[in-house]
Amino acid sequence: MSDITHRTLKTNGIHLHIAEAGKGPLVLLLHGFPESWYSWRHQLQALADAGYHAVAPDVRGYGRSDKPQAIEAYSMKTLLADYIGLLDALGEETAVVVGHDWGAPMAWNSAALYPDRYRAVVGMSVPYLGRSPMPPTQVFKSTFGETWFYVLYFQEPGVAEAEFEADIPRTMRTMLTGIPGFDPTTNAVQTKKKGDKFLTGLDTPSTLPAWLTEDDLAYFVKEFESSGFRGGLNRYRNMDRDWKELPELATVKIEQPALFITGEKDPVRAFGPTDAMKALVPNLKDMLVIPDAGHWIQQERPAEVNAALLAFLKELPATP
Repeated sequence: MSDITHRTLKTNGIHLHIAEAGKGPLVLLLHGFPESWYSWRHQLQALADAGYHAVAPDVRGYGRSDKPQAIEAYSMKTLLADYIGLLDALGEETAVVVGHDWGAPMAWNSAALYPDRYRAVVGMSVPYLGRSPMPPTQVFKSTFGETWFYVLYFQEPGVAEAEFEADIPRTMRTMLTGIPGFDPTTNAVQTKKKGDKFLTGLDTPSTLPAWLTEDDLAYFVKEFESSGFRGGLNRYRNMDRDWKELPELATVKIEQPALFITGEKDPVRAFGPTDAMKALVPNLKDMLVIPDAGHWIQQERPAEVNAALLAFLKELPATP
């Protein structure tokens, strides 16, 4: 990682830490929960080697970036302004935006609402869904009924923070090595009772999967021991606010070239339908499903993800 450098830039009234590599057209990499810039460690160098300026910020609330206290400081509208300010701070008119997990809605919405600043978009794991017919928490309550669902569990401030921060090594090992807590179709979730926590009934593997080393896990643990989980969880607490603040998402289409990548075993596929994307993203080049891959797609299968990214980028019109 000697070619990956770090600095902090001011944007939208806060400071964001970024990891970056390479020179050339800008590719902005947005991570999800519970992650950091480090989730893109395999992509930064690959993009740099191919002639791009790859930039992976710690999203506000994470890592070495600022962590405002207020819940509303993590609204989608505010986060998108962070990245427009980041482009300005980098002296760039346009970028290709790439996002995974929560970073995917950030990337899709950035492309939808700022079409003159983002020339292409890649979403991973979470498809573009536009605007739901009612506030998201109402959708989830209607869909899951009495079944425990993690997004609803995350809504009460302080509850999930206390659980996750009680034993951060266990939390991160459990989240990164397994999917049951995020997958409403699994027995581990189906048998949860009202009042159960996220980690209730979940196994914490002693052996890590091949894609995640003990050093990788230790890096994530150290980041969250410093930052806590409040900022990341506050993103979930803004879903209904986003619905109210961004009504234009009900009608806007993403016209830029787009790519969607997901894992065959990603639990998001259970409640994140992709059919709507065909109409909402008319220039969608591909919906790539990587066999046997799970949710942490760019970390689990970097070779396939990098190949798909570079092939997509190569086909884009040259920057002015």
